[in-house]
Amino acid sequence: MITGLDHVVVLTGDITAASAAYETLFARAPGWRNRGDGADRVLFTLDNTTLELLAPHGDDAAAQRVRSALATQGEGLASLCFRTSDIAKTHRRLERLTLKPEPVAEVESRDDASGAVLSWKRTRAATDATRGIRMFFLEREQERPLSVRTTTAAITAMDHVVVSTADPERAAALYGARLGLDMALDRSHPDWGRLMFFRCGDLIVEVTHRPGKEKNKAETDARDRLRGLCWRVADIEATHARLAAAGVDVSEIRTGRKPGTRVMTVRNGTSGVPTLLVQPSAGKGE
Repeated sequence: MITGLDHVVVLTGDITAASAAYETLFARAPGWRNRGDGADRVLFTLDNTTLELLAPHGDDAAAQRVRSALATQGEGLASLCFRTSDIAKTHRRLERLTLKPEPVAEVESRDDASGAVLSWKRTRAATDATRGIRMFFLEREQERPLSVRTTTAAITAMDHVVVSTADPERAAALYGARLGLDMALDRSHPDWGRLMFFRCGDLIVEVTHRPGKEKNKAETDARDRLRGLCWRVADIEATHARLAAAGVDVSEIRTGRKPGTRVMTVRNGTSGVPTLLVQPSAGKGE
């Protein structure tokens, strides 16, 4: 049903500042800009997925919905959009699995600079059925234009998106059994809790459960949350030097949890999204 993670949406109150910050982080120019339907959108398309910056524009109902979401959650990760090869089949499956999808809609977007047009078909699952994570599903035949690299040591692709949960069993059932993602890892540790990896195309949906007191019903019924993003780099030392020179607050490079990896944290310039950069091991694979 799902072939990959098409894009993630990041809410921001200042599209100009957010776009400039991500251009610095990625060392890539935006691949798409669109103003319309109550929102400003700037898209950065990397090798395996897209990051969409979304800000309210105007005073119509659509703009008010974006403002309401921004007021409720603040800047940061807002939703996941999975790609599928057959939206009608996906819609039927979502219905059978009581994920309560909206009717399939046909959507079109025009790039403000080039005038190019992209179209796709989309549905959305009910948020209360996906444990509080906003999830969209879309089918499109056209590929988005890649974001052009502006300098060396650019970000290459997304490595994983992190979801935190209070109920790992229900989360495992959602991402594995219901959405059909392949579970690549399920590991527990007394210091950092339970960690599950679900393959999604060329990246991972990482579901985490932190250790705590014995669960009660209120805790297990709590909504899951989008916690952060991890991006791949080819040369972490070069990327560290580039970002530090640009004034981005980055941590020291350290050894990653996965053998053979090196990571660093980006502390600002991400519109409130906790962000990690990773240089994968030579034999990348989960």
